[in-house]
Amino acid sequence: MLLVCPAGNLPGLTAAVDAGADAVYLGFRDQTNARAFPGLNFSDADLRDGIAYAHARGRKVYVALNTYPGPARLPQWQAAVDRAAESGADAIIAADAGVLAYATRAHPQLDRHLSVQGSATTQAALRWYHEHFGIRRAVLPRVLSVQQVERVCERSPVPLEVFAFGSLCIMVEGRCQLSSYVTGQSPNRHGVCSPASFVRWQDEADGSRSVRLNSVLLDVYGPGEAAGYPTVCKGRFAVGGEVFHALEEPTSLNTLPLLPRLHAAGVTALKIEGRQRSRAYVAAVTAVWREAIDRLLRDPAGWQARAEWSAALSAHAEGRQTTLGPYHRSWH
Repeated sequence: MLLVCPAGNLPGLTAAVDAGADAVYLGFRDQTNARAFPGLNFSDADLRDGIAYAHARGRKVYVALNTYPGPARLPQWQAAVDRAAESGADAIIAADAGVLAYATRAHPQLDRHLSVQGSATTQAALRWYHEHFGIRRAVLPRVLSVQQVERVCERSPVPLEVFAFGSLCIMVEGRCQLSSYVTGQSPNRHGVCSPASFVRWQDEADGSRSVRLNSVLLDVYGPGEAAGYPTVCKGRFAVGGEVFHALEEPTSLNTLPLLPRLHAAGVTALKIEGRQRSRAYVAAVTAVWREAIDRLLRDPAGWQARAEWSAALSAHAEGRQTTLGPYHRSWH
């Protein structure tokens, strides 16, 4: 079971590798990846340095080209595939069929992983991508119950990767219609659900703080109350005479309690979300999952989640809360 960790920049890559990641995933400084905003991502020189650092320690580097180019911009994504291959990356992570087709034709030796944004949740979908583009791995969307993950693993033609820790998405991965409606910008190519230029914080007379995305009031925080990341889906809204988190609470996915079950199901890789997060986040979260996986592999029968692991992960979670999300859903 491999541990795949985020690298928003070169220091993040070295932190992930040093903390025990088997592979890191990253993106270029453009809209070919779903975290395209200032201060993140890799130049060609940084990518070469990062790959050299990872390969010298026996680790792998995956380049995320996981956005949808649109009808007039496919050449930019094709050039990004070329750059990834020429840099010595171990794989690309892509969702768009045109990008996958180009990579298959132009760089057949470069492994192709199906992105979570491909939204493949069935054996039939996975088989289609495998037959047409020779994908070597697929990342499952964060909408399946653990029973559904187990069933897909039983018959999948390719190894599967699942998200283990980090932010949740309640929309089709990376294509949030709520954010697009409020800001006019698709989070698929603009790198973030709530672009900073649209976020407005305001200190109120009673000591509270309000936050708006464009003109939409997302939340009001009382004095001393911890503020969450300002996304539409995690705002508090007035519904039926009550004000509450009508769609989703500020919380992070944490599948640590399910680790033995995911391993038994045959999940090949666990993915940590967070290319936009700090080097400290990457190092701390990677270290916890590295220890947990290693202990499981050494002693599957005696493994149990440790309280200090959960505490460390909660300290880096949104709202300092964690959830199993759809994994624990009883209905299918």
